Amino acid sequence: MKFTTSILTILLTSILFVGCKDKTAQTESISATENSVPKVKKEIAATNLQTANFTIKGMTCAIGCAKTIQEELNGLEGVKTAAVNFEKQSATVSFDKTILSPAALTKVVEAVADGKTYTVSNMK
Repeated sequence: MKFTTSILTILLTSILFVGCKDKTAQTESISATENSVPKVKKEIAATNLQTANFTIKGMTCAIGCAKTIQEELNGLEGVKTAAVNFEKQSATVSFDKTILSPAALTKVVEAVADGKTYTVSNMK
């Protein structure tokens, strides 16, 4: 009985460590940078505001994947708001069209993680 409990404990621990793409070190370094220098976003003129809706394939969890992508997008200069929905595998980004483009947003999302994990489609 103790042997089975030990095996289950080891198995669960292993799953926790590799289940969701671990971004702890990267997130900590980003958080440390953000905490040390507060980032002030420029106001975006209403005439320059554009909204993009697109699908993101390859997300495996809400906390590690969707949240990381959302934070990357919100950290971009020219992004007013970004929301990533894990359940719908989609994102909505309001941005300054004079600073960013839908192609630039696609590159940022696809570059998160190893550059091969996420793919963007149905850009509207």
